[in-house]
Amino acid sequence: MDDQYLDAFIRESEEAITELNNSLLELESDPSDTEAMDSIFRTAHTLKGNFGAMGFDNAADLAHAMEDLLDEMRQGEMEVTPDLMDLIFAGVDQIEVIVGEIEEHGESGTETDEMVSELRAVLEEGAVAADDAEPAAETAPADNDDSLTTEASVADADIGGAAVDGRVLQAEIDVGESDMLGVDSMLAVESIEGRFDILDSSPSRADIEDGEFEDTFVLYLDGPDAATVDAELGTTGKVDSFDVTDVTDELGSDTDTGSGAVDDSDAGSDSDSGPDPDTEEEHSVDEIKSVRVDVDQLDDLHGLVEQLVTSRIKLRRGVEQNNLDSTSETLNELDKITANLQNTVMDMRLIPLKKVVGKFPRLVRDLARELDKDIEFEIEGEDIELDRTILTEISDPLMHILRNAVDHGIEPPEEREQAGKPRTGHITLRASRERDHVIIEVEDDGAGLDVEGIRDKAIEKGVRSPEELDAMDDSAIYDLVFHPGFSTADEVTDTSGRGVGMDVVHDTVSQLDGSVNVDSEPGEGTTVSLRLPVTMAIVKVLFVKVGGEEYGVPIKNVDEITGTEAAKQVNGQEVIKHNDEIYPVIHLDDTFDIEGETANGDGMLVRIRESERQVALHCDSVNSQEEVVVKPLEGILSGTPGLSGTAVLGDGNIVHILDVVTL
Repeated sequence: MDDQYLDAFIRESEEAITELNNSLLELESDPSDTEAMDSIFRTAHTLKGNFGAMGFDNAADLAHAMEDLLDEMRQGEMEVTPDLMDLIFAGVDQIEVIVGEIEEHGESGTETDEMVSELRAVLEEGAVAADDAEPAAETAPADNDDSLTTEASVADADIGGAAVDGRVLQAEIDVGESDMLGVDSMLAVESIEGRFDILDSSPSRADIEDGEFEDTFVLYLDGPDAATVDAELGTTGKVDSFDVTDVTDELGSDTDTGSGAVDDSDAGSDSDSGPDPDTEEEHSVDEIKSVRVDVDQLDDLHGLVEQLVTSRIKLRRGVEQNNLDSTSETLNELDKITANLQNTVMDMRLIPLKKVVGKFPRLVRDLARELDKDIEFEIEGEDIELDRTILTEISDPLMHILRNAVDHGIEPPEEREQAGKPRTGHITLRASRERDHVIIEVEDDGAGLDVEGIRDKAIEKGVRSPEELDAMDDSAIYDLVFHPGFSTADEVTDTSGRGVGMDVVHDTVSQLDGSVNVDSEPGEGTTVSLRLPVTMAIVKVLFVKVGGEEYGVPIKNVDEITGTEAAKQVNGQEVIKHNDEIYPVIHLDDTFDIEGETANGDGMLVRIRESERQVALHCDSVNSQEEVVVKPLEGILSGTPGLSGTAVLGDGNIVHILDVVTL
């Protein structure tokens, strides 16, 4: 099959699935929304046609069954019920799995017969099935089958040692009471499979997905430790209750990987350790692999490339003829062309936020339904654009913040009612543009953060001393949830409800040259704000000299360069005045402990734009301006206050780029 057509099919299918999910959510919240219903029907019909045209008959059959069921709902023959919507959502999820398999392998091995049978069974029973909410005959567990058992024996498990990377965890799963046991069990297994490798099961996978088991079923999982699996299962859809046991030792040495990392992971964990960030990656938002480019941008790019080729020829001739005047003139032309080329390419890399957040309404819906919470979710500013790399990297942190807001921010309806709040909680994801940065906020009207609880936890974990905590204001206390020591299940449950993985969120944002902030009001709600650059890579900087060191200040942050004679002392603080506003002076030699002689009061002041930060930077001298490729700080240097990254100059020297916001 032509890769070009296959790729176009995959991208179109991904967009259709996102659109289908969001339209289904609109229909679920308002069953009388005919516009949403028409959109759902059209999208399902398009998916069916596309799958059929590409020869993926299993997916086409599934989409066809969904289309027929949706048509009954559209005609008013069937009522829109939560159970019926669960079934349709399960069908959409299976289609999404199939598309993922096609993208990875060029074909799909997922069997859709069971799901098609479920849909057809509901369709055939029509209004009776919808009104009475009776389970389809095929999904009812055969209670009179003596062979059904969940008394799993570890010795009977078929687990090969070579396939195990970590520990082997036995998880006994209960999906609770269900009218569609097979469907709910299948959803539970698929959700767990997205987080851990399933090594074996009892009974077989087919029996589990047919609902042929008593009360519970057992999965053998490859995971880092029991605590991590326990924490992940606690947020897994369709899992009502579970019990996790580490059975690695019972299986014998055949399952050992020989890696000391396994033992270290197990020995270093405790009952309230949080999820391993590595497991989060397996159910993350997919990397953005395609962008849509405006035809005018392509024309601009083509024109610039033509100019580049012409200038290259002129430059070569000038060098061959040793004509310095011609060469110098051509180099000036190249400067203009490459600048325009850079701007055009950067614009082409910008992608609307909705490319990622389009999947979040379904995430919130599923979590809220699982936790028996009433939540309204809104997205504002989804057309705001970000660089493809930044958008891909920030997807998982945003998902994590949202899940925490649903799970630990919004209270149960009864609790909200007792507190005098509406039973329905509200979560808003809001994006706005501020010059060269985008601000993304996740705001909820839940319980807020418990300042005293965070203080107690900080002392318990040794994150801060009591004396340090007494000197901190509430804002600084809230920021403690980003400390790795707060990534514990115990803290998430009993303290702030924002600890699991928030250190990972902070690290990811910092590596992108951004910042993250938490603001909360007890009983009123919490807002997590991410401040991110629109684009990365090439930045024009102003080089300043301090002693024997050189630093780069992004030109976009600079408003004015003046001498130091305008500086005055006010209450012991050196300041300058501009437009009746006071700008404190920051001495870079003191900030970075520069050794050697400095200007000692002489030198230059670089006043920063008020929109960025109302300060002036004192340096010895101001040198040249130059465009550089900025690399974010990594490892232990990541998140260093005052520094955003480094740049390698043409002479091979490395210069630190200043972050004026955190300086």
